[in-house]
Amino acid sequence: MILHLYFARRFTVAFVFLSTVFYALVVLVDLIEQTRKFSGLNVSLKDRLGLTLLNAPETINQILPLIMILATVVLFIGLARTSELVVTRAAGRSALRSLIAPVIVTLIIGSLAVAVLNPLVAATSKRYAALSENYRSGGVSALSISGEGLWLRQGDENGQTVIRAARSNADASVLSDVTFVAYEPNGGPSQRIEAGSAALSDGQWSLRKAKVWRLKSGVNPEANSQIHEILRISSTLTLDSIRESLGKPSSVSIWELRNYIRQLEQAGFSSRRHKVWFQAEIARPFFLMAMVLVAAAFTMRHTRFGGTGTAVLTAVLLGFALYFIRSFAQILGENGQIPILLAAWAPPTAAIFLALGMLLHAEDG
Repeated sequence: MILHLYFARRFTVAFVFLSTVFYALVVLVDLIEQTRKFSGLNVSLKDRLGLTLLNAPETINQILPLIMILATVVLFIGLARTSELVVTRAAGRSALRSLIAPVIVTLIIGSLAVAVLNPLVAATSKRYAALSENYRSGGVSALSISGEGLWLRQGDENGQTVIRAARSNADASVLSDVTFVAYEPNGGPSQRIEAGSAALSDGQWSLRKAKVWRLKSGVNPEANSQIHEILRISSTLTLDSIRESLGKPSSVSIWELRNYIRQLEQAGFSSRRHKVWFQAEIARPFFLMAMVLVAAAFTMRHTRFGGTGTAVLTAVLLGFALYFIRSFAQILGENGQIPILLAAWAPPTAAIFLALGMLLHAEDG
């Protein structure tokens, strides 16, 4: 038990140290990128640093498997250099038994990443997108799904417009049963439009069978309303931005994803990408466990055998390959080419069995 706690502490220290180093590097590199992206705009250094700090959690979330591999490498290379690994093996402890503590710590870290880091990334990425759009265009564009349908907001220097649609087609190119409410820069409503459908293209909305009410003080809106067979309204939104907002599951907390999927389906959108993401997030602790086992298979060896650098490089490259296979499987799942559960759970399961096979082969050898 004491040896398990010792291995767990060493692994945790290595993970925290590498996470801190990578976080500092990510912040530094992203601050340079934000400076380049907003050069020529009136964005202060403080604002750019704020954007960087908002964007950093998402990057750390993405490179978590790499941090796990490197933490395992640091642990077992350190144990091998001090001959602690040799003493452990000489005491009759097998390689698989020595991995119990790092694996348990990995599962705990993976569970925390899903339960805590995932909602944090969802909140910071949303805030980052909103601030970036505000700095870039001077207005805020937003999208949300609720039980009442699809809600959009577009804005520029002339004011904001809130758009509600009862439903949409699968690719968000046509909205049905649409209501537009335009607001002046001072915040007061200026116009209300209801239409049977609205299509977005070339920077403008094309509304069919639209009725317009002017909301001005002292004027009867209904008496002065107008009906248009086709009405065109300029827009700061694009189809790509709407699809990206709908198709980015990482912007939704894991705790709210089930309800969001239900609302997407009610609004007429495809929710397959979000279902694949949900299952992949649930499987994440096991994928991180596979990364630890893969790294251990190449580094649980004495340094006198030589080839340590090659073993570390091989472990990292195999980790990248498994990460690529996992991402590729998710894409196939999102496109409907393979079942959702297979896309999310097959890569971590296969990686775990692959690593266990290499460890058992090394143990027998």
